[in-house]
Amino acid sequence: MQFLLYVATALVALVSVASSQTPGACTGACQGVAHDPCIIRRVSDGTYFRFSTGNKINIASAPNISGPWNLHGSAIPAGSKIAIDGRNDLWAPDVHGPYDGWYYLYYAVSTFGSQVSAIGVARSKTMDQGTWEDLGATGVSSKVGSPYNAIDPNLIQTPSGFIMTFGSFWGDLYQVAMANPPTQVLAGATPKHVILNPASPRAVEGGFTFENGGFYYVFFSVGSCCGYDTNRPATRKEYATKVCRSTQVDGPYVDKAGNSCLQGGGTTVLQSHGNVYGPGGESVFQDPTLGSIIVYHYVNTNIGYSDGQKHFGWNVLNWVNGWPVVVSA
Repeated sequence: MQFLLYVATALVALVSVASSQTPGACTGACQGVAHDPCIIRRVSDGTYFRFSTGNKINIASAPNISGPWNLHGSAIPAGSKIAIDGRNDLWAPDVHGPYDGWYYLYYAVSTFGSQVSAIGVARSKTMDQGTWEDLGATGVSSKVGSPYNAIDPNLIQTPSGFIMTFGSFWGDLYQVAMANPPTQVLAGATPKHVILNPASPRAVEGGFTFENGGFYYVFFSVGSCCGYDTNRPATRKEYATKVCRSTQVDGPYVDKAGNSCLQGGGTTVLQSHGNVYGPGGESVFQDPTLGSIIVYHYVNTNIGYSDGQKHFGWNVLNWVNGWPVVVSA
């Protein structure tokens, strides 16, 4: 009897978690064009812009976070000025601003599984399609044998200046100081290690640094990101989202249990539940009405597992005892 009661309680808990993490509503261009999404709201008129991997960085816009999302085309239709393989297949956009009137779009140039990678930047005064000027390399790059892989950029402005978080597999996540304006690495700056899972294959990527309540939080994706239709990973080896925090932007970072995030620490924020599978590629946005929002991609298991079927997901973040908790909108 006690065992049956335990099982029933566990099932209720699982249903409760799945319900509390149900993605927010999305209308318009929500499926197939939202891999690695980032959200920013234009200061001049409040229009929401969503940038995502694919089509040399997809641009979509909407009147609010739930849509309707209208797809506008490529941010960098001619491809990157960075002359390495992947210059026409740009990944993992991150957009910030305006700084002195400019919005900055950071992107990764690489090919799948390669360490020959670089981070580029483009700028625009409005973020509209057709207005982005590609500035090329930021100076963040990697080659075979580097301690990191220079993809998945994310910028944050701190009281001491601009910091870029980046990395994927190999040595996982690093940070480096950027100049002002933030188009180049700050002269003399060297990357600092901030997040590492030492267990092979070091499946950490997509770092996003966010400040809240006197702490800096690094959200990151763990596990296998892609190809679920042909190579489904073992249970809990698919994408999920974790977080670590620090009082200083460059660490040291720890998880909720106090474990070092240079030694495999990380507190789970989002993982597969219900028909939501592999939530990751996340970023965090401070909405003027809803507060902190996490956005991400996932596959809906009722529809299909292919990369081209990934959906745009978003949830409100509540801050409980200094840690982010995903809730429904």
